[in-house]
Amino acid sequence: RVAASVFFIASLTDILDGYFARRRSEITKLGKLLDPVADKLLILSALILLVDGGRVPAWMAILILGREIAVTGFRAVAASEGVVISAEGIGKYKTFLQTISVILLVIDASSLFRQVGLFLLSISILLSLISARQYFVRFIERVGPLR
Repeated sequence: RVAASVFFIASLTDILDGYFARRRSEITKLGKLLDPVADKLLILSALILLVDGGRVPAWMAILILGREIAVTGFRAVAASEGVVISAEGIGKYKTFLQTISVILLVIDASSLFRQVGLFLLSISILLSLISARQYFVRFIERVGPLR
């Protein structure tokens, strides 16, 4: 439960950082690029540890990791062309569900927490795939087709 508390506090600081940046109109291009990277690092490191501990099936973590690498790649190529593709609504819901699921999965591996955590993680995977498609479409619209 200590680990769940630490993860929760780290997630909360990320949320507060975004809230205050928007409230103070201090949103920067660098922040738009780095904030999603911080989100990914937090979630993916937790998922890797949960796979290692037998609490999350490896295929779930692989799908999430693969999506994150693909989206980060699109964003990096877009940035090299001077285009910033920032996170939008569905991606934020995905991150929220992943955060809640990780907290539940860290709390207890053998109870209702695990079942609910895996269910929420499954929904987040579906949202991840939808979100990845949205990034791809925006990439094509703003940068052009992949060649």
